[in-house]
Amino acid sequence: MTRRLLALPLAAAVAVAGTGADAEAATPTLSATVGPGFTISLKKSGRKVTSLRAGTYKIRVADRSDIHNFHLTGPRVNKKTSVPTTGTTTWTVRLRHGTYRYVCDPHASMMKGSFTVR
Repeated sequence: MTRRLLALPLAAAVAVAGTGADAEAATPTLSATVGPGFTISLKKSGRKVTSLRAGTYKIRVADRSDIHNFHLTGPRVNKKTSVPTTGTTTWTVRLRHGTYRYVCDPHASMMKGSFTVR
């Protein structure tokens, strides 16, 4: 009887602990790149993003040029890297229904893209 009583709390603790890892693994990751040269992109599994489902995403931004930045805007989202800085950063964002745009602010007329969230 004592063994059964101890096993229940242990099983419950394992189930709760597993929930956090599962939620973390379930968050899709998008890859954003700006530079080198005059290139900007947003991809999921190697393919250009044109449409996504609403939800939480991780966006890994590789800013490869000190003359560019990556700026993402849309419903309740306004995130950007800084122009003189290079490197990789990761944002966690909640994308809602609507249109999102990404640009390099200094070169917005030619370095831009967009996608919809449904």
